[in-house]
Amino acid sequence: MPQGQTGGRNAIGTAQLLVVLLAFCWGLVWVATAFALHEVKPWTLRTTCIGIGAATLFIVARLAGFDLTVPRRERIHVMVGGFFNIAAFHVLTAFAQLNGATSRTIVITYSMPIWATLLSVVLLHERLDRSRILAFSLCVAGIGVLVWPLFANGVPVFALYSLTAAVGWAFAIVYMKWMRVTVPPLANAAWQLLFSFGILSIGTLAFEGVPRLWPLSTPALVAVLYIGILGVGLAHFLFWSIVGRLSTVAAALGMLLVPVVGVISSTIVLGERPTTPDIVGFALIFAAAASVLLWPTVGPTAPE
Repeated sequence: MPQGQTGGRNAIGTAQLLVVLLAFCWGLVWVATAFALHEVKPWTLRTTCIGIGAATLFIVARLAGFDLTVPRRERIHVMVGGFFNIAAFHVLTAFAQLNGATSRTIVITYSMPIWATLLSVVLLHERLDRSRILAFSLCVAGIGVLVWPLFANGVPVFALYSLTAAVGWAFAIVYMKWMRVTVPPLANAAWQLLFSFGILSIGTLAFEGVPRLWPLSTPALVAVLYIGILGVGLAHFLFWSIVGRLSTVAAALGMLLVPVVGVISSTIVLGERPTTPDIVGFALIFAAAASVLLWPTVGPTAPE
């Protein structure tokens, strides 16, 4: 096998393993957030966790000797990505969880691959091969089955929060590719988190006043530390590593494994019971994730 093909397959295999690891990091965040929100206000929770995540990445980079320099021309792009991917996303999803069931908040938020796929086709001219078309179709079907019953009696507010978060997240992914940002994943994640921490600190002071994090019960404290260190710090580094290795569509659709982990864990830990449409929708979404992770043609697709 030619060396280039071997290297490409190795890169794809590494990205697939990172997707699985990220699925557990992010999937369990939703349960941790549900615990933390019982004792910590949403703005305070998100600001604290993002601050912990940023500190984690900067400390790791310092100890490992990584260079976190961002080229001057790319700094604005990192800030735009951070605003949509982190600051807006985390606040919107926190309020979504306060107003709706965690499992359904997860599913609507992970309609992101639909919007990322559409944006990448329009802005990046990425081609949809058979695996991506299959995954996209399964994703649309799964999301449709899950959310249709929710809108029978009007649009619930948590669905609006979740949907806005999903579209913003999708835009951030496509935007960074569209602008051809070359910042290494660790530097990109660290600076996005630090920039978002500044924005959310202002929002916290404006809407909730001086943050109060004490006293906290042991479960809430563990939840905050988990979200900050693993769910924010490590997870955002993994996420941008995946985006750098795969096409936008493949990376976005690969994220569909996260709601599978999140919904199963929320069912077990939080006692939420899925309905029949939930089960059918989850199965379709899981199949979409599997088609991306297992099909061998999920490597980078160059724009036309």
